[in-house]
Amino acid sequence: MVKVVGVRFKSAGKIYYFDPADQAVKTGDPVIVETARGLEHGSVVLGCREVPEEQIVAPLKKVIRKASDKDIEQISANRAREKDALETCAQKISAHGLDMHLVDCEYTFDNSKIVFYFTADGRIDFRELVKDLASVFRTRIELRQIGVRDEAKILGGIGNCGREFCCRSFLGDFQPVSIKMAKEQNLSLNPSKISGVCGRLMCCLRYECDHYEDSRQGMPDVGTKVVTVEGEGKIASVNVLRSTVSVALEGGKTAEFPAEEVEVKKPSCPGACAAPCQTPCPAKPQETAERASDEATEEPPAPKPE
Repeated sequence: MVKVVGVRFKSAGKIYYFDPADQAVKTGDPVIVETARGLEHGSVVLGCREVPEEQIVAPLKKVIRKASDKDIEQISANRAREKDALETCAQKISAHGLDMHLVDCEYTFDNSKIVFYFTADGRIDFRELVKDLASVFRTRIELRQIGVRDEAKILGGIGNCGREFCCRSFLGDFQPVSIKMAKEQNLSLNPSKISGVCGRLMCCLRYECDHYEDSRQGMPDVGTKVVTVEGEGKIASVNVLRSTVSVALEGGKTAEFPAEEVEVKKPSCPGACAAPCQTPCPAKPQETAERASDEATEEPPAPKPE
């Protein structure tokens, strides 16, 4: 077990483990930590705890110190400088005629690097742009291409539900979302209704998917022939939340029944017994034996006269 603290660098960003060393830090404290990019500032979101070694990415970096008032002032100054850097970079992109959309930028705490985030439809050759920016800012420049979901996470906004984007407010990582999840929940497959502002499938499609899959087990599929107290019919629709099924009965009537009160109709036996199919079928061995007997007693055809 290793003693760690969890630090987050951005709102709803990923949580990283750091060695608290001799620092007495607690949840909510702003801290200065050592990262691969240099010194960075973040907030403690997970207090001191012990975790298994397999959950640690070695080597484990240390918490340098709690952020002082001077550190907070420097962070505020960096935020102000980022606005000017964005304007300058946008002008340089336009001057170089690059087909890229600038999203955001950030200074590292020690001003050793500026990271610019952008989106583009394909690969962009920005080598000349990097040289131009380095000559202006006199520091290391990194241009990082991101996807539309990351762009939505950075910029934020209001979703179709009227609430702030999930990715912006609390989702640390993006989880895979598929069209199958919408089908499992009987949602409309209209792209405008199941897509977020980013143009991708909404992250919230995944929230209740596991519940639907668990509840759907044991319930008949649409189109299955069933027997009800009102007669035979086919499953027209399934309501997972209410655990009911709508059955299209003979005569054109449709009725709703609890899922446990309908019985799947067994197919008729393909043999001569015309009874509900059983496993193993008692008619098939006899049928096979009769066919084998017929084949054995069948006389060969008579030779044709020459």
